[in-house]
Amino acid sequence: MNEKYVLLEELEVYNDALELGNEVWKVYSTMNWHDQKIIGDQLITATDSVAANVAEGYGRYHFLDRIKFYYNSRGSLLESKHWLKLLLERKFINEELYNSLSSIAEKVHVKLNIYIKACYQQRNNQNN
Repeated sequence: MNEKYVLLEELEVYNDALELGNEVWKVYSTMNWHDQKIIGDQLITATDSVAANVAEGYGRYHFLDRIKFYYNSRGSLLESKHWLKLLLERKFINEELYNSLSSIAEKVHVKLNIYIKACYQQRNNQNN
């Protein structure tokens, strides 16, 4: 077996999800306590959950178990996109910051979908 083991920290989708979480944290940390409790806590929880679910799935053995966490990650990503849109609509962030954060989120979304598909393909290749 000549396959190289890829560390979690080498996965682009994981690193991009971490970047999104860190950028959203910058927004969260500027909010006052009341706004953090109303909208910020849900935003940061959802956004941090994207990378956390990729990490947890990566640590699972069975492909279906892994994919379940990647689906959870995608759900958290979509929730994050929702909160970002509300931040823009409620004037917590400007359009430029919204576009920047949305661009990172979209990059994660595409890579996560590709990663899920690759997991299914890897499983199918093992069965052939």
